[in-house]
Amino acid sequence: RKAGLDPVAVRRKNLIPDDAYPYETAAGMPFEGLSLQASLDELVRIMDYDALCADRDAKRKEGRYLGIGVSVYVEGTSPSPMIYGIGGAPITAQDACNVKLEPSGAISAAVGVTDQGQGAQAVLTQVIAGAVGVPMASVSVTLGDTGRTPYGGGTWASRATGIAGEAALRAGRSLRENLLTIAGALMQVSADGLDIRDGQIVQKSDGAVRMSLAELGRIVHFQGTGLPIQDDPGVMATGHYSLRDAPFMYTNGAIGALVELDPDTGFITPLKVWAVDDCGMPVNPMLVDEQLRGGIANGIGSALFEELCYDEDGQLQNGTLVDYLLPMAGEMPDIEVSHVSTPTQKSGLGAKGVGEAGVIGGPGAILNAVNDALAPFGVHVTEQPYTPQRILAALGRI
Repeated sequence: RKAGLDPVAVRRKNLIPDDAYPYETAAGMPFEGLSLQASLDELVRIMDYDALCADRDAKRKEGRYLGIGVSVYVEGTSPSPMIYGIGGAPITAQDACNVKLEPSGAISAAVGVTDQGQGAQAVLTQVIAGAVGVPMASVSVTLGDTGRTPYGGGTWASRATGIAGEAALRAGRSLRENLLTIAGALMQVSADGLDIRDGQIVQKSDGAVRMSLAELGRIVHFQGTGLPIQDDPGVMATGHYSLRDAPFMYTNGAIGALVELDPDTGFITPLKVWAVDDCGMPVNPMLVDEQLRGGIANGIGSALFEELCYDEDGQLQNGTLVDYLLPMAGEMPDIEVSHVSTPTQKSGLGAKGVGEAGVIGGPGAILNAVNDALAPFGVHVTEQPYTPQRILAALGRI
């Protein structure tokens, strides 16, 4: 700001080039492949950055103090055993998924991660359905029941899709191969010439239906003694996966924010947020978008509202949601989301994590926007959250 440099231009000078990967940081972090430049370019595009800056400058002449902020981030998701395993903590980095063919032709699965509202069950259902070759409606997934599912790490650190999703993909592909082997033996044809599409075993060459999975399930479960096959591959398969050769699957993105400052009250109003994220392969783009919006809502809360307040004796003063401020619908701006996709080569699925991206990049974008709005007054704030009291104190009004 003192040098009169544009924030986006400064970042463009300093970002790791998109053609520099694989890249190792000064701290020894191995980046397989990121899209920092492409993500920032996409953010500038969806923000219409130059026009937004011109509008901000025009509004300031009218006495309205708008601020624009940008943040660029790298996030570590789907941790490997390097994170906790080396220290001996009993936190597993692996996950496993069991899938099996039911007599009805349906596919049932069990995996240890949990769905906390982020859509893990839908994603895993989608992955398994695609891997086996059946409609999503034919797949049921049991999550997180320690008495019924394989042992795994659970849901944390943006790992449900990156780790458990890959385990589900491997299990689904293995089951598909087993089912085609059995079907080929029953029909006395090569399994290589068969495929499973929409729950039907078809001729790969022309799509002609040869047998339904329901029929195969009935034969295997109820007439299994007559199978003309020596080594029965079985109608259940298990897939395992953990990241092994890096601490994390690294993701990246860029977030922009537009806020308005009321210098008389110190209130900051978020007007709009733009987000570009590269989570590798977005298995379910709609859920990815809403994960980002949820994370950004969290980030706005930590940037502007959420603070633990204590009295001089150390007694917490706002220990309930009656007093602890959270952003609600009235405080939330529109959030526009876009994507760049750099699939990881460390898994067949290509997916990285996304759950915490918004809360990693969001507060920085809000802070930079707040300080941009304060720039005409020659002051800035650094203590989060950026409350009206802190804004007014920076302005010298209290």
